[in-house]
Amino acid sequence: MATTLSDKLIIFDTTLRDGEQAPGIALSPDDKVAIAHQLARLKVDVIEAGFAASSPGDFEAVARIADEVQGPVIASLARTHPDDIDRAADALQAATRKRIHVFISTSQIHREQMLRMSEEEVLQAITESVTRARRYADDVEFSPQDATRTHPDFVIESCRRAVAAGATTINIPDTVGYAVPSDFVALMQRVYSEVRGGNDDVIISTHCHNDLGLAVANSLSAIQAGARQIEGAINGLGERAGNTSTEEIIMAVKTREDYFGVEVGADTKEIFETSRLVSRLTGYPIQYNKAIVGRNAFAHESGIHQHGVLRHRETYEIMDPTAIGHASSIVLGKHSGRAAFADALGKMDINLEDEDFVRAFDRFKELADRKGEISEEGIRAIVSEKAGVVTDTMELVGIHFSGGNQEIPIAAVTVRRNGDVLEASSEGDGMVNAAFAALQQIFGIQAVLLDYRVSPLTSGADAMAEVNVIIQIGSETFSGRGVSTDVVEGSARAFTAALNKAAVGRSAVASDQETD
Repeated sequence: MATTLSDKLIIFDTTLRDGEQAPGIALSPDDKVAIAHQLARLKVDVIEAGFAASSPGDFEAVARIADEVQGPVIASLARTHPDDIDRAADALQAATRKRIHVFISTSQIHREQMLRMSEEEVLQAITESVTRARRYADDVEFSPQDATRTHPDFVIESCRRAVAAGATTINIPDTVGYAVPSDFVALMQRVYSEVRGGNDDVIISTHCHNDLGLAVANSLSAIQAGARQIEGAINGLGERAGNTSTEEIIMAVKTREDYFGVEVGADTKEIFETSRLVSRLTGYPIQYNKAIVGRNAFAHESGIHQHGVLRHRETYEIMDPTAIGHASSIVLGKHSGRAAFADALGKMDINLEDEDFVRAFDRFKELADRKGEISEEGIRAIVSEKAGVVTDTMELVGIHFSGGNQEIPIAAVTVRRNGDVLEASSEGDGMVNAAFAALQQIFGIQAVLLDYRVSPLTSGADAMAEVNVIIQIGSETFSGRGVSTDVVEGSARAFTAALNKAAVGRSAVASDQETD
């Protein structure tokens, strides 16, 4: 079916009803009202506030949202039971715009195993319930639960009965995520042509679950078959594998308006905040690689990708992250290149000469191989450690230990100076002390450790640490700093830095004496 850009796609959000049915979620009425206000700021068209007849708490939440939240249509779910419909109507009384959403199962397995009803009994229940709902509201939605496992002819007949009784929206649920796009399109096309027909005021809708990972794909495919409402939940929440993700639908339609040919009225800048609020109140974390709202959705670590994005955002981003309240991020890790490292330094107002930049970048890559991701604090520490190092000094190459438990620790240290490799080993009271002693042998300097401090730069098992030391040689003191994911290695780097300063100072004194 052809579409035009004037077509409006209705966004029906069921985070507060179907989304809350995810195991472990129990939103309070206050939580639901807070989310509903945020959904209103997002400008979704319909908020399914809950299932009013299911519990006193759900009734209170629906009633409060109906009274306090302006803008979207406020809906309540109801079974075909008269009491459910009456309860929904009571809860929705204060709503400026309200909808009663009636459903009943139509698949053979549901009818036989759950309802114990014949097809004719189901059809009669549809007629009676929709008729009853229309007494309370002009806006009534009907859903044949488990439609995609129902014989298509019975889906059509059920929906026709609902329209005849006054339903204004016909929703086709893929309740157990069974559909695939081609089959779903075929069903939706039949519903559009055989149920909606000439009833231009009847909206065809979808409600897809994600059991096969196809909820968004099925929902989007239905647009081409005439669907003009899509039901989803923020962050894809819902029973089992969840529902169609509201934010993914919004951004898919916005980004590919050329393909879908429909418009949505959502304020996309509220997407990120809505996602975070729902995650916080439900306790459900957002997977890092979640489309649109995941931490990594606009993050780039690959050197090639970083280079492209730094040149022009659209090289690797099909959406502007600021349009959804998100932001791009260049993640500095083992795959990052010089361009990204230089960009990070620039944003921190750090300027390095060529040799200092090379040393800092090489150290960054060495640490990133072990750490994975290097934070701004880590970069600053690396620069402080490596920048301004005189070329004619010792560079720590490696450190190894033996001993432990009841044995005396022995440190074997390897350093490089202008291409020459020097090694020494020494015992100590502990690994740090043994490393210090071995380094003093290599430098030929006897020093006293005056101060030793370890500061974590990041958290976690692979945390980076900064080690600061002050050593005394004669009447002079020298400081050194080292950064590593290993405290002993960081200590050795700090000792090396301090001893280098001492060695350079000695060389300067000797040179002055020769001149004199």
